[in-house]
Amino acid sequence: MNPTLEAALGVLQRAARETAIARHLAGDVENALLQSVVDAAVSLFEAEAASIALFEMDPDRLEFRVAAGARGAGVVGLTVAPTHGIVGYVFSTGEPIALSDVAADPRFDQGTAERTGYVPRSIAAVPLIDAGATVGVLQVLDKHSSAAFSLRDMELLGVFARQAAAAIEAARVGRDTERLLRMALVAVGEGGLDDEALDALVAATASELDRDEETPFWRLVDRIAQLRDASDDDLELTEEVLAAVSRHGSSRGRRRA
Repeated sequence: MNPTLEAALGVLQRAARETAIARHLAGDVENALLQSVVDAAVSLFEAEAASIALFEMDPDRLEFRVAAGARGAGVVGLTVAPTHGIVGYVFSTGEPIALSDVAADPRFDQGTAERTGYVPRSIAAVPLIDAGATVGVLQVLDKHSSAAFSLRDMELLGVFARQAAAAIEAARVGRDTERLLRMALVAVGEGGLDDEALDALVAATASELDRDEETPFWRLVDRIAQLRDASDDDLELTEEVLAAVSRHGSSRGRRRA
């Protein structure tokens, strides 16, 4: 292997492992934040349901990641084409939309709605925009107090969309580790690597992320993850213990040398 690529691979492996550890310690931060957005939207608009679909690649699709409300659960995990239905229209055009009679709109996908177990009467949907690009769609279904969504409703929904986009931006590096590794390797190789070589390097780097639950390292990570709700005194004690173990390990290494 080219020495430059070999050195870069070592750096990327360490970065990938640190990303994996950070995600494990933090938990699924992105989903938790997005869930709070749809929960709040349902409450504010007194709606039957609210959901967020995010754009995913290979193959290109919109995947409903979170939902809230009495009628929302059935949509989670569902995927649709990025140009299909109301959600696809909002994603592909980047334009918000409010409909008081969805069944009368030719863009409405009755079949997909039936797959969720709930066919709405009205809908408000806004794009989630991160760095100028649309990354998903937030939609709210059937406001209880009115048959239609007002201009003020759409303005408020836009605020929710900005919060959701901020959550996505904060978590996207962790979600897209493999894609970022590929981009970095392409940059290091200055375009001299074919797809097969890239796949091999990405696989080698990503192998560092494989968790073996029985290794002391990952058991320790699990224990640290459980300390989220520990008191300050317990955390300080843990820090002291880890520092002592680290000093002991370093001194053993020096004696061997």
